[in-house]
Amino acid sequence: MSPGDPMPSYDPNNIFAKILRGELPCYKVYEDDKALAFLDIMPRAPGHTLVLPKAPARNLLDVSAADLAHVMTVAQKVAKAAMTAFGADGITIQQFNEAAGGQVVFHLHMHVMPRHDGIALLPPASRKEDVKVLEDNATKLIAALG
Repeated sequence: MSPGDPMPSYDPNNIFAKILRGELPCYKVYEDDKALAFLDIMPRAPGHTLVLPKAPARNLLDVSAADLAHVMTVAQKVAKAAMTAFGADGITIQQFNEAAGGQVVFHLHMHVMPRHDGIALLPPASRKEDVKVLEDNATKLIAALG
């Protein structure tokens, strides 16, 4: 992309669109009519959750203000629950826009990562988490969201 070029259009076959349509599985922790939250299968910290709108938004640059506000509301709800579920000392929220901004999957999503003092985040996409750990973490987070 060159400066001033129009942003590429939304790709309805991105992995998160497929998850939203139920074509691919996920470790869902929260869902309502406008948003979905599920565990990242390559977490940078235990409980690393992705929050995304159900609307087809490529990223922050093309999402409606209402859908963005709702995603942030859900991210806050997940963050509060993650503090409890994982005994976290803090939360890191990340969101990337376009390849130059670090975005890899081109459907708007927020990363909600529980943090503990003195423990660094794992590098992005460094390892796939064990299924049992993901199941246990989803159960903890769902209970805290209760």
